[in-house]
Amino acid sequence: MERPASPANLGAEFDAFLFSSIGEDRNGMPLSVVSFLARHDLDPWLEAARLAELPAEAATRKLTKLIQTIAYQPLTLPDAGAIATRLIALLPRRPRADIQQLAKPGDATAAALTSSKAITALVLIAIFFILMLGSQFVMSRHAPSTQPNAVHAPVAPHHPATDAPLTSGK
Repeated sequence: MERPASPANLGAEFDAFLFSSIGEDRNGMPLSVVSFLARHDLDPWLEAARLAELPAEAATRKLTKLIQTIAYQPLTLPDAGAIATRLIALLPRRPRADIQQLAKPGDATAAALTSSKAITALVLIAIFFILMLGSQFVMSRHAPSTQPNAVHAPVAPHHPATDAPLTSGK
């Protein structure tokens, strides 16, 4: 029997489906879905989760085939398709959250998702580099002199017309 990868994800949401009656066995005892699936060596909660992820028609077909395999034919077994339809209606319908499960390899949707992720990453990298270069430019414009503790000699005033140093008349 297969075991679920994460039993914490499988819970009471499947109870209405799993504990519903399929019919009665030869001894007149009710046969529940959970008992039926366990007798077929299937994990009932995992199988319920798998059926819930399928479209209703596909899930009904799959469950109908399983019900038709009952070797011990319950006494009150009506049409297997009608039973499957009634039971599948009890399953919670939920879309698959994982896009990788939805998209098949080579699927245009998967390619578009991968492409948009790559483009987003490239745009973010480009913005990062532009910001880094911009900050370097700003830092270099406002940087102090590269010669630490440089002493500047006083510059004597010059005469504007002759460009000769002005001298004091001593």
